[in-house]
Amino acid sequence: MRIELSEDRQVDFKRQLQALFRGEFDEELSEFRANEILGLFLRTLGPAVYNQAVQDVRAHLQVKLDDLEGEVYADD
Repeated sequence: MRIELSEDRQVDFKRQLQALFRGEFDEELSEFRANEILGLFLRTLGPAVYNQAVQDVRAHLQVKLDDLEGEVYADD
């Protein structure tokens, strides 16, 4: 699965990366290098984060489904 970000999110993330390198490492990060780092993060972390989010949603929905009978049960 390929994880993609909107253009606005890409620009924002690259801006944050450049600020981090400037502030923490006293180094200017070029647009090219920021783009390469973003690509690496998306390829390596993206699928794991996505899968974790899916599992979190599944667990949350399962709790709601397990409680459904108690919420809608009507005594005879």
